Amino acid sequence: MPRQYSPEFRQRALRLLDTMMEASDISEFEAIKSVAGKLGISEESVRRWRRKAQVDAGERPGTTSSEHAEIRRLKREVADLRRANEILKSASAFFRSGARPPRDEMIAFIDAHRGQFGVELMCRVLRAAIPGFLTSRGYRAARTRPPCDREIRDEQLIADLREVHRQNYSVYGVNKMHRAMKRKGWAVGREQTRRLMRKAGLRGVQRGKPVFTTITDPAAALPADLVNRQFKAPMPNRLWVADITFVRTWQGFCYTAFVTDAATKKIVGWAVAATMRTEDLPLQAFNHAVWQSNSNLSELVHHSDRGSQYLSLAYTDRLAELGIAPSVGSRGDSYDNALAEAVNASYKTELINRGKPWRCIDDVELSTAEWVAWYNQERLHEALGYVPPAEYEAALTGTSHPASKPTPALATD
Repeated sequence: MPRQYSPEFRQRALRLLDTMMEASDISEFEAIKSVAGKLGISEESVRRWRRKAQVDAGERPGTTSSEHAEIRRLKREVADLRRANEILKSASAFFRSGARPPRDEMIAFIDAHRGQFGVELMCRVLRAAIPGFLTSRGYRAARTRPPCDREIRDEQLIADLREVHRQNYSVYGVNKMHRAMKRKGWAVGREQTRRLMRKAGLRGVQRGKPVFTTITDPAAALPADLVNRQFKAPMPNRLWVADITFVRTWQGFCYTAFVTDAATKKIVGWAVAATMRTEDLPLQAFNHAVWQSNSNLSELVHHSDRGSQYLSLAYTDRLAELGIAPSVGSRGDSYDNALAEAVNASYKTELINRGKPWRCIDDVELSTAEWVAWYNQERLHEALGYVPPAEYEAALTGTSHPASKPTPALATD
């Protein structure tokens, strides 16, 4: 590491240099060499100090010391502004409500980012942008005091929130998490759930846009649309909707077909295959639904889009054999098969498109079986009053459905 010389030492070296050059007829080179030897420093140091002094005095072109200092100051200012901008971006969630963030959320944010930005800078920047944000002193005081009763209770609730979120494919947002916690027996409010989910870093997922998989057969006879976008039924087995979606695997595409009951939103039949061929995929899902229903289906309407699989002779003959009325919507209009599209979208969002690479069709089939069981038995549906399809079906038909065992309640905020 190069030695650091004080300004006084540098000035003395320059005075000696000027005196020597004025008192004797020697060159600058010889004077620099002499002064460097007398002071025990390198000639290059003396030469550099001499050039800088000449620039500062206007005797030589270049950037003066004051200009260098200003440039350094501006660079520091730009760096500070960039860091402040990064802090504000990281804290963007605090700006949505427009109110002072909860104390524990501010502390958690500082804890998470103190190594990146530093406590002093973070608190200074965020106090200027967010009214009531913690000071650095307030943060340190909060970290050293023992946790209060609310913080202890929050930690208990957060542990259960994480577990409930994990058990439900980590897809629930605030509304469903609030309902799920209440069903487990926890006395927790909706805003309390929101606060604790934010503190725990838990988020729900949002469904993407529908992707259409089936292909219309323009030569096929088209049954009438008996549903007219009214996906409601008074009882199970009165209206089923069907559709197909695709899944990418390392071995290529595979396809999943679902049949859903409009009254209960329950998936009553499904199948996974490497082809969309009628007999291998949609008919397998339909026959699965028929087998599971184990009832007279003469009052049933079967609704689908205009995909060639659903208009094929094999499929329509099977419907006719069971006395089921076929119904189709228009191709490319998701509203005409909205319930089936919603099931596909939930399947893709909650299971398929979660970042997991699908190795082969067997992996997809096993995971689909697990997801359908959860979807029917556990998943809360807003349209059903936040109960699972199986529970709603039991209430609708008067059959029994096992309820989950509640957990002892904690007091709310």
